[in-house]
Amino acid sequence: MNRLKIAMLALLMGYAFPAAAKDAVSCGGAAMLGGAQLNCSHVQPKAPPQFCAFSWTLHTTTGEQKIVEGSFSLPPGASNVQVYQGSGFDSALSEPIVICRGSH
Repeated sequence: MNRLKIAMLALLMGYAFPAAAKDAVSCGGAAMLGGAQLNCSHVQPKAPPQFCAFSWTLHTTTGEQKIVEGSFSLPPGASNVQVYQGSGFDSALSEPIVICRGSH
């Protein structure tokens, strides 16, 4: 439960990009011109496939705040994989939070 509280606090306070994740995964996201996109890469060739979850607070073009969430899997060697794409957003209110674990 503390991990969730810490993640939510980071979500509310963070504004920088790229997102932080375990060392085996590197992610970056942007929201502008009506859309948002989050891309990730598996950057440690010796690490096992990674199962990840993300949460990202975005500002809609109608002036509202929306939290988008999802999960994805990255095999070793995966590069610049689009893990989220959405429309109706003009900016990010936080950096995307990405939490990953190796799947054996």
